[in-house]
Amino acid sequence: MSNYFTQKNAQLHAENVALTDIAAQFSTPCYVYSRAALTDAYQQFSQALQGREHLICYAVKANGNLAVLNVLARLGAGFDIVSGGELQRVLAAGGDAQKIVFSGVGKSTDDMRMALEANILCFNVESAPELDRLNAVAASMGKTAAISLRVNPDVDAKTHPYISTGLKQNKFGVAYTDAIALYRHARSLKNLRITGMDCHIGSQLTETSPFIAAVEKVLLLVDQLAAEGIVLTHLDLGGGLGICYDDETPPAISDYIAALLKALAGRTHKLILEPGRVLVGNAGVLLTKVEYIKHGEEKNFAIVDAAMNDLMRPALYDAYHRILPVVQNPHPNPLPEGEGTVEKSNCLIFDVVGPICETGDFIGRNRSLTITENSLLAVMSAGAYGMSMSSNYNARGRAAEVIVDGDTVQLVRARETFAHLIAGETLLP
Repeated sequence: MSNYFTQKNAQLHAENVALTDIAAQFSTPCYVYSRAALTDAYQQFSQALQGREHLICYAVKANGNLAVLNVLARLGAGFDIVSGGELQRVLAAGGDAQKIVFSGVGKSTDDMRMALEANILCFNVESAPELDRLNAVAASMGKTAAISLRVNPDVDAKTHPYISTGLKQNKFGVAYTDAIALYRHARSLKNLRITGMDCHIGSQLTETSPFIAAVEKVLLLVDQLAAEGIVLTHLDLGGGLGICYDDETPPAISDYIAALLKALAGRTHKLILEPGRVLVGNAGVLLTKVEYIKHGEEKNFAIVDAAMNDLMRPALYDAYHRILPVVQNPHPNPLPEGEGTVEKSNCLIFDVVGPICETGDFIGRNRSLTITENSLLAVMSAGAYGMSMSSNYNARGRAAEVIVDGDTVQLVRARETFAHLIAGETLLP
């Protein structure tokens, strides 16, 4: 459990606020974030990188709430974006355009124009056609685009295949064997300025060896480019450091940074990193209420008011999130009639599922819980890829979001209403 989500007086709290109070005020489902947890995670990166020129570019895709972005911007963070919409979010939240790197394989002409007008720090270019398009767009605007090439080092990140990004068969980046030729081509394009090299091999990595293997391959290219007079000023080594959802043991942020700095010994390039999940994942929980207890022939179901549209990760990746009762319940679960009684210390095994009409709509399977109808549950480690991947499937409004700051709670995104859902839609005449 995060140090910022703790049990006090048999109730789960976010910092100093009981989650029961948040549920009473804002209803459920509701995302709850801890400002202190966000700050602590960022500062661990900042402190570990003291003495090294660096920029910590938070990966906006992990959680793009404006208040979350604003907290990080105030701390000095840069931002890693993958769309024009994310660019606009960062700017609206007070982010500095000169601390923005633009990644992603499918940047549109409009995306490029918007980013060039904002004067962002760098484009992480992911293909040869993108290189040519960006040069043409920059030329049409009388601008020069700062670029790095995202190089695919063909390193196994040892993570879920859907979030592995550094293998030959992945769509991301330019092939390692093509990188030198593409840098030469970029040098010939008048409206591009080469500043760095980018590499990102995947997400939820729990050991440092894949990162180091990627760094070593990148440095070989850096030296080859330098020999040809293409001197880079920064290295963007991406993100991907994992968190503990269950029993994973990812390295501490300080150990991860120490391993990177050791691999970069003697190099003076500015270091850019793109952490996402590790900054926000354990800074948030999804608060939900048990609507029904249903006893099937083979399974017991806790049917809650959160669903796969609120938290997609379990359905999409079969991802595990710890699920905790908000109040430690001393009472036993009711059993179906005729099945006797249980001692108060006993509990039942449940699949925790939502109300959406999909068998894949589950939050957790085979969980040992002592709960009743109306019990509150906290789905832990939900600050990353929770709200940012949510949808309106089954015409469900997306959840509210709040940030706890010590003793105070601030609503930072209102629950969606039906009016929000149909805004922009029209009937035929």
